[in-house]
Amino acid sequence: MATKIQKTGITRERGWLYYLDKKGDVSRTRMARGGGRGAKGKPQCIAKVGVKREDGFLYFIDKDGDVAKTKMARPGSRRASARRAPKRTPRRTVARGRTKTTRRARR
Repeated sequence: MATKIQKTGITRERGWLYYLDKKGDVSRTRMARGGGRGAKGKPQCIAKVGVKREDGFLYFIDKDGDVAKTKMARPGSRRASARRAPKRTPRRTVARGRTKTTRRARR
């Protein structure tokens, strides 16, 4: 479930991509395939919000045009450490006494 951070009330237009830029402001740019021709020009700053980001959260513009955040899903971080098997010694691939030439001849 997402929590709203800042109300901006932006009305979205078709063919534009809305996002939070590095400064924490809402910006938009033309979508590559959304509204006709490709993206040209600089991104436009729509609203000066100045959101301070926290680690582990995803920030986005919701359907009401407000800035929202939600906890990032990191599925492999908990399970990988629990399932990790102990390291085994590597098997020998070449039997003793055989060389590469004899092994090739048998194939």
